[in-house]
Amino acid sequence: MRRLLSQLSFPLVQAPMAYAQGVELTAAVCRAGALGSLPAAMFAPDTLDAALHELRSLIGDAPYNLNFFAHRPQSVTAEQRATWHRLLAPHLARFGLAESDIPTDAGRNPFDEAMLEVVRRHRPAVVSFHFGLPQSSLLTAVKDSGALVLGNATTADEARWLEGQGADGIIVQGLEAGGHRGMFLSSDLTRQSGLFALLPNVRRAVSLPLIAAGGISDSAAVRAALDLGADAVQCGSAFLLADEAKTSPAYRAALQSPQAADTVLTNLFSGGIARGIRSAYIDEAGPIHPAALPFPQAGAAAGLLRRAAEQAGSSEYSSFWAGQNVLAARPGSAAKIVARLAAGFQAA
Repeated sequence: MRRLLSQLSFPLVQAPMAYAQGVELTAAVCRAGALGSLPAAMFAPDTLDAALHELRSLIGDAPYNLNFFAHRPQSVTAEQRATWHRLLAPHLARFGLAESDIPTDAGRNPFDEAMLEVVRRHRPAVVSFHFGLPQSSLLTAVKDSGALVLGNATTADEARWLEGQGADGIIVQGLEAGGHRGMFLSSDLTRQSGLFALLPNVRRAVSLPLIAAGGISDSAAVRAALDLGADAVQCGSAFLLADEAKTSPAYRAALQSPQAADTVLTNLFSGGIARGIRSAYIDEAGPIHPAALPFPQAGAAAGLLRRAAEQAGSSEYSSFWAGQNVLAARPGSAAKIVARLAAGFQAA
């Protein structure tokens, strides 16, 4: 992994961000000399195959990162589902919706044999996983394809586990990070820590290359991460305002408003713990509600509410994922954002 990082113009990874990006952002980051990432969990195998053909046509032989989820789907009882639906009932009623309108498929499928065939066909330089790693046979097959494997750790214990399972590098995700937390050994939020405490602890725990993630939206944060032992950095929120991102106008406005300083961890949108900008819905229901179905099953109702609200001109039910340092992000082309962040490497 260190060899690949050294071959980049900058040891910088663009975080995969489902719904907020497509191939265009991945390609733009790769062309700027960093490692672009594509979030694959929301694709079907055939559409991912088409997207990767398009990506290769845009970047030539440049390396890229293909990201998957490795969660283990949980079963849900009828009682759990009924409790969740009771919580949602007044929100659904605002848009004339009922429990029967909630889709049965929440999407966000874990990595499987069908996706493995896409990996074998396209041979990405890097494959990363969120929520742990896939079963050993799938992981071995990914590595046999020639890909370097990155895992996401939110604790030193998770980092040790990833190293023991054969990961080639570790994304160290601090509590500041926007989007879904990659917790997989424990769901205890009290064990989570900010990047500046987590990174040195992980550096002492493992010998693998470390990619720091969480709150890195400007060159000063890049420098700090390197000083604390990171080999590279991963930036997500910094690219939400990129010209090539698919961030909606309402999302972009929220990211540049004072309310972006007030992010919160919530499970209302997918069942998984994720950081985003506060909304009236989050405040009304409570950011982390015990009735929310486990990841990703809460996402079916959340998606239904989001679509209905947006059609009515409201973003109250939209998940505006953002890290705690997002106000340091600036709009512009992906190339300009990479150059702005890269100043941190030069100063270090």
